[in-house]
Amino acid sequence: MTPLDHGTAVAAETARFVAAVRQADPALPVPGCPGWTLADLVRHTGSVQRWFTVLLRRRIQEPPRSRDVDLQLPERPEQYPAWLAEAAEHAAAAFAEGDLDAPMWAWGADQHARFWVRRMLFETLVHRMDAELALGLEPEVDPALAADGVDEFLTNLPFAAFFAPGTAELRSENRTIRFARTDGEGDWLVRLRPDGFGLDRSGTGADADATVRATAAELLFLLYGRLDRTASGIERSGDEELLAHWFAHSSF
Repeated sequence: MTPLDHGTAVAAETARFVAAVRQADPALPVPGCPGWTLADLVRHTGSVQRWFTVLLRRRIQEPPRSRDVDLQLPERPEQYPAWLAEAAEHAAAAFAEGDLDAPMWAWGADQHARFWVRRMLFETLVHRMDAELALGLEPEVDPALAADGVDEFLTNLPFAAFFAPGTAELRSENRTIRFARTDGEGDWLVRLRPDGFGLDRSGTGADADATVRATAAELLFLLYGRLDRTASGIERSGDEELLAHWFAHSSF
């Protein structure tokens, strides 16, 4: 897969997010995040960006003991879009100031500063899609970017049990699920073992107990719970019980 400029993509995704919500009603419900309004969605995304930016600037080498950050959150929700745009500017400055290949603690697989840039990107992208769907728009995602998001999700999910406890149930006697992209290169084999699960990077082309085929964007929507596996365009084959088990315990 061709490497992407995650920092540039963070800026682009944030700009699309801000453009979508700038004139919208902050009280509008967000179906992709039950119980949230647009104001909640923007506040969450901006807070995550500012928090990750602080971590990047500190180049932490162990899990942080506190999440206290001066968010500089405006008083009025109508001001949140501009505040989100400002968060992305702070993030871009942090990306430019340091070596993103430098070693750094991260909760996922990649123990380098670049982990946080990639994670910030897909946190922003998915919530940009949530905002657009709430507004009745049809979200569009660059296929290469969506494929990278699928890879990022599946790579890091095995490390997410501390905030996604259901993933501890994703284990079995050597069962496999393939997520296959239909609009370009992209094939991910997940292996469930008695001691856990993870991507099998050597499993390209191997038989799987269950397979899901869709475009990269559809796979991304599906993995993040924004699309049901029974939706039109999603092709499934193999063990349906295994797929049901996966989607019941893989929410991020």
